[in-house]
Amino acid sequence: MTTLAIVGTGNIAAGYLTDLRTYPGIEVVGGYDNDPAQSAAFAAAHDLPIYGSLDELLGDEKVDVVVNLTPLSAHVPVTRAALRAGKHVFSEKPLAPTAHEARSLIAEAAAHGLRLGCAPFTYLGEAIQTAWKLVRDDAVGPIKLVYAEVNHDRIESWHPAPQGPYRAGPLFDVGVYSLTALTAMLGPARKVWAYGTILKPDRVTLSGEMFSPQAPDFSVVVLELAGGATVRLTANFYVGAGTRQSGIELHGERGSIHIADWTNFDSEIRVGLPPEPVALLGDPYRGIPWGRGIAEFVAAINEGRPHRCSAEHAAHIVDILTAAAQSQRTGTPVEVSSAFPPPLPMPWAA
Repeated sequence: MTTLAIVGTGNIAAGYLTDLRTYPGIEVVGGYDNDPAQSAAFAAAHDLPIYGSLDELLGDEKVDVVVNLTPLSAHVPVTRAALRAGKHVFSEKPLAPTAHEARSLIAEAAAHGLRLGCAPFTYLGEAIQTAWKLVRDDAVGPIKLVYAEVNHDRIESWHPAPQGPYRAGPLFDVGVYSLTALTAMLGPARKVWAYGTILKPDRVTLSGEMFSPQAPDFSVVVLELAGGATVRLTANFYVGAGTRQSGIELHGERGSIHIADWTNFDSEIRVGLPPEPVALLGDPYRGIPWGRGIAEFVAAINEGRPHRCSAEHAAHIVDILTAAAQSQRTGTPVEVSSAFPPPLPMPWAA
């Protein structure tokens, strides 16, 4: 039995905990949040023991893996503390705010002989695995052009604490899903151009509190990938998902592959010219099984093999994000030189 403890009991923690409890061989033994009221409410709602402090959680010898679900500003200190306490760590995305911090965490994990993994894990889902198999099988020829649309709506209309995502911006908060999937399928980025602006400076929380975004709420990024594809990605906290521009389109010489939804594991996949629906590989999960990335991480530890959602890949994504932020400031392209071990497809999609 592999035992987990959750740090951060905010908006996404319930989805993680509920799904993690469905995997045999995994037990979530407790959680912690630096907001006592929030952690108490989470404990009552989900029947989960809560540690009195982060030090108490990290000092618990029965905890094998720390699941870091804190806001981005806390990712680095929480992950570093957990690694120094001898715990494997699986972190929410992004791995760190800066490339230097991301690589310092990788070095910390290596120094202690520990595993470090990071979301997003959605490319492990049936839909994106199916699209990736089509790419590997040359279904439409080499991919030359990709359009990725990340329309994530005005999240203050539903998110209980939207200030955090608006400090990071939609590119850091949700653009990482498409970036991770595309670099897994098509290889690392080598050059980044970006533009960003704040479309709506006046935002209001569900409780009526006024706030303003601290990062662009709209970004356009163009990437040159090492594999030869050019990617145009948009990410915003303004337009809802119902727009006709949605999902990911991969275009080759002989047709296109369309992933309707970059989040849900049962998204429709179309392929060809014109694109037609295809059956998904595996047994498609409806929606998002939040624990799948962690379950794969735990299985890799137990089997002594590399885990798929690697920190090296996550650090490359941070390189892309920080290059995009630099390009937005300077108006010039930014080179990216990092790489990562290519993740393997899931066994049922090989």
